[in-house]
Amino acid sequence: MDYLVALASDPTAWAALATLVVMEVVLGIDNLIFISILTNKLPEAHRARTQRLGIGLALVMRLGLLGTVALIVRLTAPIFTAFGHDFSWRDLILIAGGVFLVWKATTEIHHHVSHDSSESDGPVKAASITPLSAIGQILVLDLVFSIDSIVTAVGMTEHIPIMFVAVIAAVAVMMFAAGPLSRFIDRNPTVVMLALGFLLVIGMTLVAEGFGSHVPKGYIYAAMAFSALVEGLNMLSRRAKKKRA
Repeated sequence: MDYLVALASDPTAWAALATLVVMEVVLGIDNLIFISILTNKLPEAHRARTQRLGIGLALVMRLGLLGTVALIVRLTAPIFTAFGHDFSWRDLILIAGGVFLVWKATTEIHHHVSHDSSESDGPVKAASITPLSAIGQILVLDLVFSIDSIVTAVGMTEHIPIMFVAVIAAVAVMMFAAGPLSRFIDRNPTVVMLALGFLLVIGMTLVAEGFGSHVPKGYIYAAMAFSALVEGLNMLSRRAKKKRA
C-alpha cells in the first residue's frame, strides 16, 4: 500500500502513465482495424458480441502476460544466429505474427478483388468465418502486439502497476471504438481496401523487425494518416457528386 501511495505522488510516474497509455492506444489501432475487418465478415447479430468477447479475452491475456513480465523480457535473449543476426524468441514471434498478418491481409484483398458486389453481400461474408474462428484470430494477433508493446513498456518504466493501468485504459478505448469503426468500415467499402493495405504494411514491418531491421513507427503512422486523409477527401468528393446528381 505504501508503495502505491508513493507511486501515486510521483510526477514521473504520472508522466510515464500518460506516455504508456498513448503508446498502447496508438499500437492498438492496428489491432482494432484487424478486428473491425474480421468481425464485419460475421452476421450482423454476432458482430458486437464477438468484438466484446475477443477484446475482453485479449485484455485478460495482456494482463496475464504482464504478470510474467520477467519472462517476457527474457524473450529478447538470443537463442541462435542466422544470416548474421541473433534471433530471439521475440524475433520469431514477430516474424510469425507478421507472416500471419500479411497472409490474412492478402487473402482478404484477393477476396474483395475476385468477388463483385453482388457476390460479397452479407450471406457470403457470414459463411466465410465463424465467431469462434474470429476470436481465435483476434487473440493470435493480440499476442504478437502484446509481447512487442510489453517489451517496449518495460524500457519506459519499471513500475508494473503503471503498465497494468495503461493496458486497461488502452483496451477500454478499443472496446469503445470497435463498434463505431466496424460500422464505418462496413458502410464505406473503399475504406476496407485501404485498411487492408495498412495491415499489409504492418505485417511486413513486423517481419522486418524480427529480422533486425528497425522501422520507425512514426513514419508508418504518418503514412497511414496521410492515406486516410486522402481517402476522406475522396469520400467527401463522392458525396458532393451524388448531391449534385
